[in-house]
Amino acid sequence: MPAEPQAPKSLADPDALAARRALIGAPHIAPVRALAARISAERGAPVPTPDPLDGGIGARMLFLLETPGPAVLRTGFVTRDSANGTAANLFRFLAEAGIARADTLIWNAVPWLIHPEGALNRAPRRAEVAAAAPYLEPLLDLLPHLAVAVLAGRYAGEAEPAIATLRPGLPIIRIPHPSPTYVCTAPEVAARIRRGLSEAANLLDGATG
Repeated sequence: MPAEPQAPKSLADPDALAARRALIGAPHIAPVRALAARISAERGAPVPTPDPLDGGIGARMLFLLETPGPAVLRTGFVTRDSANGTAANLFRFLAEAGIARADTLIWNAVPWLIHPEGALNRAPRRAEVAAAAPYLEPLLDLLPHLAVAVLAGRYAGEAEPAIATLRPGLPIIRIPHPSPTYVCTAPEVAARIRRGLSEAANLLDGATG
């Protein structure tokens, strides 16, 4: 495995991106890749692959965002290392919380790309969120070691009842979305993200103990 990036936006470097793509066959992400391929075929839209530097099926924390942004096609990964503001914020917040990459799987409530080529980013529509809901169960089935789920943003937060039903007793933490659009609105937004991730880190530490 390559060394973990020490700064955000590392996949802006073509060599770093090529090295990450060389890990695409890693067995710990193969089942999630298979699910992504199934969703892509059923929805007729690209579904990015989980980052092979993250935990894959060994993850103890599911970090659920809302939907891939248009820029995801530059890398093909759901990753904190993309060259955009949301990923950079996520990189920093997770690092501050001391949450190991191997403990995380980053995914989206609506996992397929909803934006036509060249379109601006937008929030998912209710119909898209509803269409994505049935894919939560096969995703959770692939993650037997989960100790916590972190739901980032309003649309990801709507998955809370389904996750609570599918995985009774799993701690669920809701935080604001880490997009700069939200983080820059008020200091309390970043503070809420930090509090939520600190709580998740404590749960992970407790599960280890």
